[in-house]
Amino acid sequence: VEVPPKSPDGSEKSPQSKELLTSNTASTLCISSRSESVWTSASRSKWDIYHKPVIVVSVGAAVFLFGMVITSLSCIQIRNKNIYKMCGPAFLSLGLMLLVCGLVWIPIIRKKQKQRQKSQFLQSLKSFFFNR
Repeated sequence: VEVPPKSPDGSEKSPQSKELLTSNTASTLCISSRSESVWTSASRSKWDIYHKPVIVVSVGAAVFLFGMVITSLSCIQIRNKNIYKMCGPAFLSLGLMLLVCGLVWIPIIRKKQKQRQKSQFLQSLKSFFFNR
């Protein structure tokens, strides 16, 4: 086990740890985090907020419809009937799963938006009363 070298003044903190303590880690963390910051007040358009669940719902609906077509092809007398019987339900279930996930995602985003608006309102009230 290596022991870190002691600084010349006798304190146990090394020069590297002093640098780490004096750096602005809070601002670095806020900049590098992927999640949205509470402090940003830039309003976003509806498309910016809902584009991911809309894409998931659209892809899910398309895959679900493709699964319906493939499943209906298995009812018609064609050569590869067994392949359609296997692939059709797989596409149906995958499309239904994506469709439901996207439809559940939308109310979750709405709830988060309402919570964010309430938190910004409460922070503005706090700053109004405590900064006097």
